[in-house]
Amino acid sequence: MGIPSEVAVGSEQYARVVAWLYSESELLDTGQERKWLETMVSKEVVYQLPLRQTMERARGTGFATNTFHLDESYGSLMSRVVRNESGFAWAEDPPSRIRHFVTNIRVRQSENERLEVKNNLMIYRTRRDQTLPQLLSGERQDVLRIEDRVLKLYRRTILLDLTVIETHNLAIIF
Repeated sequence: MGIPSEVAVGSEQYARVVAWLYSESELLDTGQERKWLETMVSKEVVYQLPLRQTMERARGTGFATNTFHLDESYGSLMSRVVRNESGFAWAEDPPSRIRHFVTNIRVRQSENERLEVKNNLMIYRTRRDQTLPQLLSGERQDVLRIEDRVLKLYRRTILLDLTVIETHNLAIIF
């Protein structure tokens, strides 16, 4: 198995990934979760937010390998979308106002034609009439693959910078 190769900044492939990330952010920021799921996400997706722990460097990365805040599949993501559309999603009605900030995009091409994409993420979120926003920052580690000539999210791991998440809920899509 070979080492993934860097995709050059400014290349057509890099630009395609950046455009994909920006389109994804726009759909999520404007509440178009169903369109995001149906057009940008593989039916085989694995979507995880592992638990972060504070530990010494010698004991590991600080992320649990088998404990998650979120451990989702396409079906569970669809259930979240359907619930949010139902009018009975009390945790998100009225919906949060969310802005995804994506930066430091790194892309690698793997042997199996998949793209390994790392990017830094900050989510700015306000709820109801709050004057103090909630900020969530971290790194997303994505795997994108081409399905029917379209890039689709095949795997997402969200590594938050926080060990204690003081947000009202995790009913948002990272």
